[in-house]
Amino acid sequence: MRRIKDTQWLGQHNDYLVDAGINDKLHPDVFERFKAMQQAAKSDGIDLQLVSSYRNFDRQLAIFNRKWRGEAPILDENSQPLVSSALSNTDKLHAILMWSALPGGSRHHWGTDFDVYDKSSVENWDGHFNLVESEYEEGGPCYSLASWLEENMASFGFFRPFNKHKGGVAREPWHLSHADTALQFEDARNVAALENALAQSDIEGKTTILSLLEVLYPRYVLNNGNGK
Repeated sequence: MRRIKDTQWLGQHNDYLVDAGINDKLHPDVFERFKAMQQAAKSDGIDLQLVSSYRNFDRQLAIFNRKWRGEAPILDENSQPLVSSALSNTDKLHAILMWSALPGGSRHHWGTDFDVYDKSSVENWDGHFNLVESEYEEGGPCYSLASWLEENMASFGFFRPFNKHKGGVAREPWHLSHADTALQFEDARNVAALENALAQSDIEGKTTILSLLEVLYPRYVLNNGNGK
């Protein structure tokens, strides 16, 4: 098993990735398993495609900063928009982290995790696709995909790391992870390296984040939620 460097799990330097399509990259140990799962889904009439795969530290930073500045919507647990200006810095931070990881704290930094959808079904659906939970439930365009994954993803080595809302990250039925490969990155994580990366970054709300990081790290980065 290779030793994962801090710069790799933080999404700062990942030169081992392979192309997985337009604007998509995956870990080489994950790519073939994904393609095999994709082909199996296709045989069952499911058009399993990537929505988002690898994102580096800077990309995650841009996402976070846009939400902090009110340039992108912040959602509550039920995917409903919140009024950003009405939130305290602490409340705004927790609301953002329910759906969007801290830069350096995202599983998307590794190439082992990705978001999926049923492309054909969404294209034929009379609605605007927002990547929310209701779209993967009965009546939604990705319900058949979600059901297929529930039955088949484990045979290809994949699982849903956010299958249940524990009080931290919201439930994300579209987010898959390759268990064996991701484990190497999970074991490499440490709060000291994350703190150092954030302290050196241009992240909005830095003072609030760093003052709460000892609480944020287990709740959102490790996804231990509220401990229940």
